[in-house]
Amino acid sequence: MMEIKYLGHSAFEIATEKNKILIDPFLVQVPDYKPENIQDIFVTHGHSDHLGSAIELSSKTGAPITAVFELANYCARQGASINSMGLGAWKEYTWGRAILVPAIHSSSTPDGQYAGCPCGIIFDIEGKTIYHAGDTCLNSEMKVIGDLYQPDISMLPIGGTYTMDVEHAAIAAEWLQTTCVIPMHYNTFDAIKTDINEFVRRFREEGKIPAVIPVNQSLQD
Repeated sequence: MMEIKYLGHSAFEIATEKNKILIDPFLVQVPDYKPENIQDIFVTHGHSDHLGSAIELSSKTGAPITAVFELANYCARQGASINSMGLGAWKEYTWGRAILVPAIHSSSTPDGQYAGCPCGIIFDIEGKTIYHAGDTCLNSEMKVIGDLYQPDISMLPIGGTYTMDVEHAAIAAEWLQTTCVIPMHYNTFDAIKTDINEFVRRFREEGKIPAVIPVNQSLQD
């Protein structure tokens, strides 16, 4: 059985029967998190609230960081193991496969270096398709993702200011042809304060499943 744990902001742990995968491990909301059995780490872009503890965790656990070329190379220079990727082709892993897809945002490392293009990630795990959108606005690439992959579960930013808000995330869910939406990138700090009840109401009206996961809690499939 697959389990998706929300670690706050845009960070998630996906646990399969044998392995665990981390995504955007900015872990300020789970300071006691213990990285056990981490197989792979994924980072959508270079901003510090997404790169988070990825380099430190890779160095401690040996789990490689999968990221777009420029960001992966930056991580390697800091001592991390890496899997460097571009957009648009599946990469095989022991637990399934993943592909990087476009996100429309910006991306730089904490020290200001160019970190390549920001990305979303599509995972194919145990017969389920999971889409982590990273930081992004609503964009027409989501129609392509919907047509090609029809994700079972989508992790969408809803906080506004730097990403989509609830209104635009609802449109994204339609374009993605997704059923279950996990909100992320909201209420971590004042600029992305969001009424989560409005998210739940709107998505229920749209016939979607608004899967609000409390920090450090899990959604089991």
